[in-house]
Amino acid sequence: MVVSVGRHNIVILMSSHDDAVSGSDNGAVIAIDVSAGCKKDAFPVGYNPWRKAVICHVAARAVGGKANRAILDLIAGTFGVPKSSVSIISGATSSTKKIEILGISRDDVISRLSGLLEP
Repeated sequence: MVVSVGRHNIVILMSSHDDAVSGSDNGAVIAIDVSAGCKKDAFPVGYNPWRKAVICHVAARAVGGKANRAILDLIAGTFGVPKSSVSIISGATSSTKKIEILGISRDDVISRLSGLLEP
């Protein structure tokens, strides 16, 4: 990202997954790309640059809200927040979802994802 300050341009380097995370009034929002019915639960698995989303795998099938509940549990555990602090704000019936995490900043989410995604 390039930011103009007066007559100068400053280059800010961002990790590839930074654009999957935005801020909200009370926390952060993560765009995720979900694969349900996998062998095991895993988050984050990687980054999908076309969808600008962090990849999430859940073993639960996408039937009766089971996969959505598994996603919320997995993300709450990953970020160490109560399950009640995590909700799906869009994409409940889609493989691409936006998840809001209350009580944690965008910068904290990016920092934790960086530690988990990058070797």
